Amino acid sequence: MSDAPPRGFVGLRDPKPAWLKVKAPSGERYASLKSTFRKLELNTVCEEARCPNVGECWGAGTATVMILGHTCTRGCRFCAVRTGNPRGMVDPREPEHVGRALASIGLRYVVLTMVDRDDLLDGGAAHVAETIRSLRRHQPDLLVEALVGDFGARTRDLDVVLGAAPDVFAHNVEVVRRLTPSIRDPRSGYEQSLAVLRHAKAHGAARLVKSSLMVGLGESDAEVEETLGDLAAAGVDVLTLGQYLRPTPKHAPVERYVEPERFQAWAELGKTLGFAFVASGALVRSSYHAAEAFALAELGGHAQNGGSPAPAGSPTADFVPVARLRRPAADACD
Repeated sequence: MSDAPPRGFVGLRDPKPAWLKVKAPSGERYASLKSTFRKLELNTVCEEARCPNVGECWGAGTATVMILGHTCTRGCRFCAVRTGNPRGMVDPREPEHVGRALASIGLRYVVLTMVDRDDLLDGGAAHVAETIRSLRRHQPDLLVEALVGDFGARTRDLDVVLGAAPDVFAHNVEVVRRLTPSIRDPRSGYEQSLAVLRHAKAHGAARLVKSSLMVGLGESDAEVEETLGDLAAAGVDVLTLGQYLRPTPKHAPVERYVEPERFQAWAELGKTLGFAFVASGALVRSSYHAAEAFALAELGGHAQNGGSPAPAGSPTADFVPVARLRRPAADACD
């Protein structure tokens, strides 16, 4: 495949390749979790962001809970979450409510994510930290991944979140350097995201640092490889890499559908760069239960399916190459 950026774009109505087709979500566990989240009034990014893996992940008993409301102050061109100005509105009862609610479900691993809140002086950092502490109070053995925004790369706010000691600290670089200005909100930045990840690694409170990259937006293969190198140099332990899918005609178009073989090649590159774990495949997303299973195993929990990347017969099991890789000697988990 050429390193030159692909020409033209794949129209929204163009048929997707076979490896991107998934069954509609169903199953007893999926239906039970959906009902429970409604009853407990919990927002999930699985639904807000229209994740194609919602059926698989909910069926496996994992989900990503979104806090600080459902309106994001940033308007990235890839994201289906509502954009607007919450005008400083925060529910002070939310941390306690989320802690109690998730304890009643009895999960072993939870991904706690947030909308960006540039309308708040601390970007919502104190609220995130209190929610992590609430989760721990109500279920001490729960493993918590905090998937957060950049907080403007303000170290004082990052330290508030890290001070709550999430087991995994996650922040997504999202796209390659060249595409960042045209795809992400102007208040975001490629170097800004790398600075957040470097700070989290240096802080040492989180046992794993995680990030995610989307492809199919017009980047070249060489740019993807450069980004993987940048993330490895920033100290990222866990990487997820997946295909961008256009949520609506108002969002950025898909420029190419990346073949499974290319995702496998990037997973192998990750091996040489020293990532502890790489989940690389068309339907992989930043919150993907194969990566969560790895974190469970690494952090002393008991991964579902014995830590396997995907349950047999799942829509991703046949073509999502997931590499369990050697952890760098400097990893904070050692």
